Amino acid sequence: MGSAENRGSWVGSSGKAREQSAGTDDTRSMVRIAIDAMGGDHAPLEVVKGAVQAARELGVEVILTGPRLQIEEAMKGVVPNGLPVRVVDAPEIINDGEHPILAVMRKPKSSVNVAARLVKEGQADALVSAGSTGALMISSYQTLGPLPGVDRPIIGGPFLQLAPQTFVLDMGANVGCQAHHLLNFAITGSVFVREFLGIPEPTIALLNVGSEEGKGTEVMKEAYELLKGSGLNFIGNVEGMDIPLGKANVIVCDGFVGNVLLKFSEGMGRCISSWLNTELAGRVDGDTLNNLTVELARLLSPAEAAGGGPLWGIDGVAVVGHGSSKAEQVAAAIREAKLAVESNFIGVLRAEMERVHKAAYNNHHG
Repeated sequence: MGSAENRGSWVGSSGKAREQSAGTDDTRSMVRIAIDAMGGDHAPLEVVKGAVQAARELGVEVILTGPRLQIEEAMKGVVPNGLPVRVVDAPEIINDGEHPILAVMRKPKSSVNVAARLVKEGQADALVSAGSTGALMISSYQTLGPLPGVDRPIIGGPFLQLAPQTFVLDMGANVGCQAHHLLNFAITGSVFVREFLGIPEPTIALLNVGSEEGKGTEVMKEAYELLKGSGLNFIGNVEGMDIPLGKANVIVCDGFVGNVLLKFSEGMGRCISSWLNTELAGRVDGDTLNNLTVELARLLSPAEAAGGGPLWGIDGVAVVGHGSSKAEQVAAAIREAKLAVESNFIGVLRAEMERVHKAAYNNHHG
């Protein structure tokens, strides 16, 4: 018998599987996305629905990984005949609360591990998971490996709807950073904004306790010097108040700081909405008040429409979906993965890492 990765099946609305090669004439030219069908609060049904939406609207081939019978049950009546949605059996599931490293090691046939191996073996072009971010990071890192010059995965993304062209990283994957990590964040963010947002010379800033040069810890001072000599469009230090003002396209910070900012922003959006509902009740009509609070929460919260963000620094495309993702967000995460594949983001980033590292360290030590 072959590996689980080689026993995929196409499933139509009847729920009956028919064996078919993943390399048929109809699908060979499609971008192939492996999806952890068991990842997220609403898996597998909402993941399946999102996969169907993406296959229909984006023209991608979708490979769902997870316990075959459970996924095929969720697919009944959801997946039309002929749509390129395939199942690859992955009988083990990583549950909430499990230690990511131990879970990835102890469950080699988990849905996220199988999805990562599909990419490694060339059977998929990218992977998407809304499950444990830690498990996705470990699985991707171990299976696909890091890009040259990168020793840790990187998470970043649009930070606020108020500043849609501001990209913050790292947002939690890296805690206790050194200067070279911050340089890698800057390079990654610069390439992302250039390739995905179409901004030719994105501005880069270092999040610090003051805007003047020489502020912050020794790590921040060293990072400042590296960025100054990197050839990137570095504009210096910025403070927290500059983030919603969109003062820079890429805000670089330690993952500890980035994650605190992210969670603070999420809480602030909910808090303000709740406060307005209480304070304005009876003074503003219900529909107007509801629209106002929803809009304020959206503007003050991280962008949800993207469905997630890329896990960069990995030698392959992996997208982290929001744990609460429903079908629309799953499809949006698949769209992010497709764009990364079609733009050759990994190849561009690899070349940029090499170029900027050479410039930054030559100038720093020269």
